Amino acid sequence: MTLSAPLPNGLPSGRSSARLPKIHLDKSHVGRLEALASAMMRRAPEIGERLMDEIARAKLVAPEKLRADIVTIGSEVTYRDLGTDRLVTVVVVYPEDADIDRQRISVVTPIGVALVGLSVGAKISWIARDAETRQLEVVSVAPPVTD
Repeated sequence: MTLSAPLPNGLPSGRSSARLPKIHLDKSHVGRLEALASAMMRRAPEIGERLMDEIARAKLVAPEKLRADIVTIGSEVTYRDLGTDRLVTVVVVYPEDADIDRQRISVVTPIGVALVGLSVGAKISWIARDAETRQLEVVSVAPPVTD
């Protein structure tokens, strides 16, 4: 890895003093997330690697013990883009359920990888598809709606 290569959080590796926020993942999703990350290695290796790194550093939690303010699959998340101060609300979903017109973003997009596992108040840097590094802060999380 070169000094300019991004870490999973989108920060250049030369900024090792930057602390990553703690993340928690619903352990019932980990197998599928790992499979998606592996599949992404062929199409978009930077996203696949970031997702694998996030899984590796996450605290895995039983679904019934996952706090309601943690971003997981199906969560509605409002975050603030700290560069523009704009609030954005999205639902993090698996790729087959993604629909940008309905603000449903895939967990295997740069923003999806950045958001999954974060809690309210957490801040993280991420690299957008336009290669611009951005920083966000999670403002609110609504847990997934169960049928």
